[in-house]
Amino acid sequence: MSDEPNLFETTAQAFRDNGMTAAITALIGGTIALLASVTRKAFTNDAMLARMDRELLAERNRVDRQRAEDRKNDADRLERIETDIRAMRDLMFEAFQRGRTD
Repeated sequence: MSDEPNLFETTAQAFRDNGMTAAITALIGGTIALLASVTRKAFTNDAMLARMDRELLAERNRVDRQRAEDRKNDADRLERIETDIRAMRDLMFEAFQRGRTD
């Protein structure tokens, strides 16, 4: 036998050498892919949170405008009621005064 490695030994040695390199490359590639996925998900979550903040702000503004309009309508209605009460009080007072003088 010669000291030269045969085809099987040469192939096995090449597989061991390249297999380790491939495993390390796959590990590094997998780590980078995982980091990319986590980063993408984090940015997606940030974008969703920003959109939710904008929607929440718009909803708060809408509710505030509705409340202001409701308060204005209530104040107008209360003013009309108070005006009607004053008018009835004045009318009753006038009728009472007229009834006593006749």
